[in-house]
Amino acid sequence: MIESLGIRWWGCDVRDWRTDPTFAMCRALVDGADLASFAGGAFDVRAVVAGIQSGAHSTLLLDAVPWGNFPHGDDAREAVHLLCAGEDPASHATGVLGGLCANDSRAAAALAVPFLIPIAADAHHAHRAAALAVLSGPARARHFGVASRNELLLHRNDPRRHAPGDYDDYGVEVTGYPAGWSVAAARAAITAGTPVLLPLLNDSDPTIRIDAAYALATAADPDHMVRTALATRFATEHDAMVRAALLLAVAETARAHVQPPAISWFREGWQDRTEAPEVRLAAAIGWLCLTDEPALEDLHQTIDTFATEERAHAMDTLPWMYAAAGTGEPGLSRCIRCMIHPEKPEPYDDPWTFSL
Repeated sequence: MIESLGIRWWGCDVRDWRTDPTFAMCRALVDGADLASFAGGAFDVRAVVAGIQSGAHSTLLLDAVPWGNFPHGDDAREAVHLLCAGEDPASHATGVLGGLCANDSRAAAALAVPFLIPIAADAHHAHRAAALAVLSGPARARHFGVASRNELLLHRNDPRRHAPGDYDDYGVEVTGYPAGWSVAAARAAITAGTPVLLPLLNDSDPTIRIDAAYALATAADPDHMVRTALATRFATEHDAMVRAALLLAVAETARAHVQPPAISWFREGWQDRTEAPEVRLAAAIGWLCLTDEPALEDLHQTIDTFATEERAHAMDTLPWMYAAAGTGEPGLSRCIRCMIHPEKPEPYDDPWTFSL
């Protein structure tokens, strides 16, 4: 539970959380209450998100949502209001929403997702790119700094050991709120918004195409509609960084239920000498995440040839790689170290060491 006062994290005020209405629920859970007894109620973000209708961008509906029932809800509501109104600067609003996810407090950010999707889909909205960049944050739990074969690109802790749709294994957020509820609510909103997000894969702006792939990779995709759309776009995409993003998105959608053809497709990708280095590296990362097979010699050669420090920094423009980064280490470099050379120690970063 957050019990400190006056601290500011990523632009969000951290107040005494004991005055928040949801604290009573979290305290009851700590004391042994059954989480299921709160399901569908006023403090279940999944139920609130499900109740938001398609006109989510209207000010009336924005004000009708019980933001105050969730940790930092008022901050999230104000951020969404600023984005909906198109007011500057957008960086403050997105910083608040992104900061909630980075600080493991996703419930209110998940509540914002249905409002962000229409903004992202509006080609004339001033903040569409900003909204798209943050809307899938609450759909991914504990992914910052994660770069291992077993954990990268996972929505959940271990989908191989849990039934689809079961989010109980996520534990609790820093506030004590059930983390799985936040992730489930965000993913449900993105799944419902898939029809308006899919066209963004064909947007003229490469950054929009990358972030659209990143968001769509979190949607439930039982009929493989999203995976098919990503692969179809990949077949016609010419921008190397976008192609790399599409590969990572396909790998993420395939992660929970891996099929042999997907593994073969990614192997062909990193072996294809006609592909751009960024694409071959993304295919290599995807292949490593989709299989337990030992890294092949030609995969080592591909990585050793193309994974330069300069390219690793450049690939941090991909949200997957940016999230995987840590301790001054670019995301690609961190993935390679954790996946190919797990025996290597973490880079040592001592803030108190100065070079003279």
